[in-house]
Amino acid sequence: MKSIPLAEKIRPKTLSEFIGQKHLVGKDGIITKLLTSQKTNNQFPSLILWGPPGSGKTTLARIIASHLKRDFYEFSAVNAKTKDIEKIISHQSASPIDGPLIFLDEIHRFNKAQQDKLLPHVEKGDIILIGATTENPSFEVINPLLSRSRVLVLKELSEKDLTKIAQRGLKKLNLKIKIDALKFLIESSNGDARILLNTLEIAKSMTASHKSLVISDIENALQRRYLAFDRQGEEFFNIISSYIKAMRASNVDAALYYLARMVEAGQDPLYIARRMVVFASEDVASPTALVVANAVFQACQQVGYPECQENLAAGTVYLAQAKKDRSAYEAFMRALEDVKKYGNLPTPLKIRNAPTKLMKELGYGKGYEPYTNEDLLPEKLRGKKYYRKK
Repeated sequence: MKSIPLAEKIRPKTLSEFIGQKHLVGKDGIITKLLTSQKTNNQFPSLILWGPPGSGKTTLARIIASHLKRDFYEFSAVNAKTKDIEKIISHQSASPIDGPLIFLDEIHRFNKAQQDKLLPHVEKGDIILIGATTENPSFEVINPLLSRSRVLVLKELSEKDLTKIAQRGLKKLNLKIKIDALKFLIESSNGDARILLNTLEIAKSMTASHKSLVISDIENALQRRYLAFDRQGEEFFNIISSYIKAMRASNVDAALYYLARMVEAGQDPLYIARRMVVFASEDVASPTALVVANAVFQACQQVGYPECQENLAAGTVYLAQAKKDRSAYEAFMRALEDVKKYGNLPTPLKIRNAPTKLMKELGYGKGYEPYTNEDLLPEKLRGKKYYRKK
């Protein structure tokens, strides 16, 4: 007999059962209003549901389909093909009933050509498309499809939401849990209801049925805390950006926290060290910072995880505490702007190389003085000051 996961057993069937996302499903929520207005105008837009894992995207799609009383087809872009979807559409096109609701999980995994194939069906109203994604749709969904859909943002579930979901799961499992173990479970779930329920189910199978779950039961079921950190996704860029900006602000504690997030999620230590090398030249006043950053990079190359996390931490503290000065970086960027604006401006003759007799006759290198206060920029840029020491 097929075993049904706990998350599926207690999945909400109506909006009133749904936990969290009150800004979408509450009394004044957009989904509530759309479903209410649909009863009178028989129209419902295609949607892009953007939110973290385990926040309720699939459940919402199923509830919407149930409210609309439309045929519902669920696909994952990981293994689905556009022809699978088109086959359903062509089969239903001759039917007098409203078109089906197609739910496409992880729509960001469909490439541009695949998304293009969905566009005419959305435009003509052959289907209602609900795409779900954990990635920023601005970057992952083609503009024509975005413009014909409503993008709804789901938030990470709060501790209060997760507590309610846990209580629902515990009741279904006929299981009890100690207060500190519940708190640990919620913190470890990282806002993901699926992780929470899966962990409860595993803990139940590993524990005597008569006892209440304790922290060690949750630890055994989890094995490792789940951290959201797709190395190609938005969260990857959010964390590395936060890490750099914390060091720039000389906020040692925040920098160490974001470093720990990357290390725990398994980020390549050489990637982190490379960013430290760049930061040392861009943001730090002392040239010694570059020596330190390079030393950290070499240590990571030679040692690797787990020991090199100590090198990364030491380098992070040094760079975060170092005096900041972006004068050199900003001066270079101003110079680069002029290069792009004016192109290949001729350099002054006196500082040109003169390896041949002809070049010397033409004045190359004539009057050159190694130690001079004379402006050596191209004539068009004379008087420009790029470097502004702070």
